Amino acid sequence: MAKRHKPRAGSRAFAPRKRAKKQTPRIRHWPTTGETVCGFAGYKAGMTHVLAVDERKGRATSGMEVFIPATVIEAPPVDVIALRAYGKGYKGVETLIDIYCENPPADLKKTLVLPKKINTQEKTKQLKEKINEISDIRLIVSTQPKLTSLPKKKPDIMEIGLKGSVQEKLDYALSHIGKKIPVKEVFKDNTFVDVTAVTKGKGFQGIIKRFGVRRQPRKSTQKRRHMGTGGPITPSRKFWFWPTPGQHGYHTRTEYNKAVLKVGADGKEVTPPGDFLRYGPVKGDYLLLKGSVPGPAKRIIRLTVPRRQKEQSSFNVVHIDLSSKQGV
Repeated sequence: MAKRHKPRAGSRAFAPRKRAKKQTPRIRHWPTTGETVCGFAGYKAGMTHVLAVDERKGRATSGMEVFIPATVIEAPPVDVIALRAYGKGYKGVETLIDIYCENPPADLKKTLVLPKKINTQEKTKQLKEKINEISDIRLIVSTQPKLTSLPKKKPDIMEIGLKGSVQEKLDYALSHIGKKIPVKEVFKDNTFVDVTAVTKGKGFQGIIKRFGVRRQPRKSTQKRRHMGTGGPITPSRKFWFWPTPGQHGYHTRTEYNKAVLKVGADGKEVTPPGDFLRYGPVKGDYLLLKGSVPGPAKRIIRLTVPRRQKEQSSFNVVHIDLSSKQGV
């Protein structure tokens, strides 16, 4: 059994606990609130802390200067390389047509096999003829890691949902195909975002580290870091909710309602002397989020407009800590 001050670790909401399929997580549900573009992507640089005036009403710290731990996410503009139209098929939602931009970025060839012939006008004409068959339209975007301090040069390809009717989504997608979307057009200060990322991997671990099971007493005749009993004789099998060793970490997780403290355009405002550990300097656009974010430094972070927003955030950042992260 777990101790009273150390309850059983490991949520039962996630099963099976196995490694994520890929580092770029998939968004399975796109909210219908917020701006026209419902999501964005960036790279985790590190953490710092800020001093901000709490302007929320009815709080114990209202009007006071508070200490807030914050995560810095570098978010360079994304390239809109295509739009994808979905329709209702026999087995559910199916892809009807993809329309690529005529002059895609050169780095895109490192990740994606592009069509040999790209005729955007002809594809657009075919799409408008099938406007009644379309159920949803999304953007296909690519990140620009070359604008960051990351060693990787291959862009990450992903879908981003849009808000509005099918016609509004189509008009927006056609007007932005082949262009860049900066983060300031998607998120504003003192708003909320939902964060989806792959957590830090810990490898194959035992039940004490994986679930927080209590270690056996000193006089135990056999092992000490194992379960006292594996369960009853009947039924003669292990249930999924019993603590067992296995993969720990590197799971896709979503955290809701992370407050956006600041959306900035100059990375020097948040880069400390000696740069961020295991990342480097922040060179361009960035987001300052309240609290922590899943994953290690350099991990791609997907951001969406909030799904469960319950309150309003109102913090006026007056100081960003720029002390060295080198431990000196």
